[in-house]
Amino acid sequence: MTTTVAAYAAPAAKAPLERTTIERRAVREFDVLIDIKFAGICHSDIHQAREGWGEAIFPMVPGHEIAGIVSEVGPGVTKFRVGDRVGVGCMVDSCRECDNCKAGLEQYCTGGNVGTYNALDKNGEPTYGGYAEKIVVDENYVLGIPEGISLDVAAPLLCAGITTYSPLKHWNAGPGKKVAIIGMGGLGHMGVKIAHALGAEVTVLSQTLSKKEDGLKLGADHYYATSDPKTFEELRGTLDLIISTVSAPLNLGAYLSLLRTDGALVNVGAPEEPVSLNLFSVIGGRKTLAGSGIGGIRETQEMLDFCAEHGFGAEIELISADQINEAYERVLASDVRYRFVIDTATI
Repeated sequence: MTTTVAAYAAPAAKAPLERTTIERRAVREFDVLIDIKFAGICHSDIHQAREGWGEAIFPMVPGHEIAGIVSEVGPGVTKFRVGDRVGVGCMVDSCRECDNCKAGLEQYCTGGNVGTYNALDKNGEPTYGGYAEKIVVDENYVLGIPEGISLDVAAPLLCAGITTYSPLKHWNAGPGKKVAIIGMGGLGHMGVKIAHALGAEVTVLSQTLSKKEDGLKLGADHYYATSDPKTFEELRGTLDLIISTVSAPLNLGAYLSLLRTDGALVNVGAPEEPVSLNLFSVIGGRKTLAGSGIGGIRETQEMLDFCAEHGFGAEIELISADQINEAYERVLASDVRYRFVIDTATI
């Protein structure tokens, strides 16, 4: 039997989110039923609820930073038991057959992975995310949350954590590498923590110095204001890797000029508008302009274990469900340090 649960949904594009009920499918053979305890608010929730990235499915229950407790498992489930601490990130299925899926890169499934919300599952039913009391997910797309991290600060790791961990690992951030993080927000603050824990020399590039003290506390070695032209003069040709976490269009040529030969500028933030680039910015210095999505399931589990080993989660502001619309506006105003997390008991 399906289960009726309370949730917060956007009834239409750009409409305020409101309390409603949704149906969760009956637990199938390999499914896990999760009592959601906390759900992070990601900027991509706002992009999708307001159709900033294109046409969307409504009503929409956002939320792909989910932490909770297993309350039921299907008869074929082997990876989880009732009472386990678990998380769900940005996807809940993929084709499982393409080369990427077989390589543990389900996030790049060639047939398209199934998003946790604003997507259609393999039966053509819309998926609903974590702003809800419960969720049912195939065990292969559920993550175990280590005991060393509390569930509230673990929730944002399921997107903000893995979205920065994956490119930092792929581009070999570590001792001897100079890494910069553009933006000191929900993703950026996790990028600073992870890059520091990997052993890199970390620089934050932010519009202003208003968060400098926080940045240094979280592990940054240097902090520069990009509104100051001297920043681009001083750092020119000094960095190995830059991770851009911002959702606003940037002057990519200016940031590429900060890279050493063979350096890489990797975008994990996705502006709604196209950006332009003079190709001489990458030709000179054999530089790379790249993008990166989330991580696969195996890498996401690796990230969670890494964060637990190093004793950190996200920096959060816990809110009740009736504050979601206010939180959206505050995210757009960069007025959060550094991730809103919904206490789903208030739904």
